[in-house]
Amino acid sequence: MNKYIFDPIRKKTVVMTPEEEVRQNLIRYLTSERGYPQMLISVEAPLKFAGAAKRTDVVVYNNKAQPLMLIECKAPDVAITNKVFEQIAVYNIPIKAPYLLVTNGIQSYCMRVDTKTFLKDIPEYDEMKTV
Repeated sequence: MNKYIFDPIRKKTVVMTPEEEVRQNLIRYLTSERGYPQMLISVEAPLKFAGAAKRTDVVVYNNKAQPLMLIECKAPDVAITNKVFEQIAVYNIPIKAPYLLVTNGIQSYCMRVDTKTFLKDIPEYDEMKTV
């Protein structure tokens, strides 16, 4: 039997898969601990790249509707490998977000794209919005 969780971003109840649980926990952390405005977060937005229809897991925007961070969520049993980084890098080609974050709920890696440096922690929203 499926379990469900309310997604405050999409404003609907969704099936709670392991990946969805990671996504919802991350959104809760970003909004309650890191100051990310809920209204500037998008979940599973359609993305077309090289003729293929894809969906982004999470995109965080600034108040000018410009992407700040592209986020890829994986289930806890999915290892964060180079393939995951390649996936998010390809998704970021049309999005051009200055920050990338990949997480499986156990490990999280946040990178600033222009400097190609990994950050020690997920930045607070106010730290990012000036980039």
